Amino acid sequence: MRFGILNGGGDCPGLNGVLRGVVKAAYQKNIEIYGFYQGYKGLIELDYEVLTPKKIRGILPKGGTVLGTTNRDNPFHYKGKGDNEYKDVSDALIANASALSLDCLIVVGGDGTMSITHELAMKGLKVVGVPKTIDNDLNSTDQTFGFETAVNTATDAIDKLHTTAESHHRVMILELMGRDAGFITLYAGIAGGADVILIPEIPFTIDNIMAKINKRRALGNDFSIIVIAEGCKIQGHQVVAAENEGNEYNRYRLGGAGEALRQILTEISDLEVRNTVLGHLQRGGSPAPFDRILSSRYGVAA
Repeated sequence: MRFGILNGGGDCPGLNGVLRGVVKAAYQKNIEIYGFYQGYKGLIELDYEVLTPKKIRGILPKGGTVLGTTNRDNPFHYKGKGDNEYKDVSDALIANASALSLDCLIVVGGDGTMSITHELAMKGLKVVGVPKTIDNDLNSTDQTFGFETAVNTATDAIDKLHTTAESHHRVMILELMGRDAGFITLYAGIAGGADVILIPEIPFTIDNIMAKINKRRALGNDFSIIVIAEGCKIQGHQVVAAENEGNEYNRYRLGGAGEALRQILTEISDLEVRNTVLGHLQRGGSPAPFDRILSSRYGVAA
């Protein structure tokens, strides 16, 4: 038998663990594995490599994915090199899978990638989906791989902000990832001893934030740490950084909630407020041991 595997969407600590688990389990059953580069683009343009246990040696502690990934190359809405407009190349993709004699395609990705994968399955492609998200917002699971590592990174950032906030008597805001779910912000905020934790699931007001800061000041604490998820609504609206061209599933890239909050707090008070955006540091780095184990189990299960 012959299987294919590809990554889609954002990168995540543990993706290489899934790949390694798939290859090791497959070769015990004499299943050949084709790894496609840059997500669905690799299957559309036939950019792939036969993966052997020797090829995936040493990748478990590496962050990101050795296959590469993208959140733009949707086969139902695809613009190849030299194309002037988007077009549906899903039939060509399925034909390529057939020409390569793929018995199944294993797809590792998030919400958008799985939506595409579902559409391909409805057209007859045999697929196995491995869900991936550092946000931990996956139904019917206790925890997703990559989440633990992201929380560790965010907690470390809060620890470092504490020292400079206390030294300069400032309010420090840390903006963390989380479009619709605030698990990273909540867990890191508690673990890092943040004073205010703002997540998309729970509405908040500027007055409540100021009340907490003023209460701390009255007790002699002249600094505060605020952690905020990027998907939080500031005065009723999410803050959009840019539009994701060619991405129908996440059309807008969020970012700027922390800065928007900083501007408001600066305008209405005498506080010295600084904002830090942790950004893609949360996606990077070597996976924590828990994520290495969990991602390996996902790969073997797939």
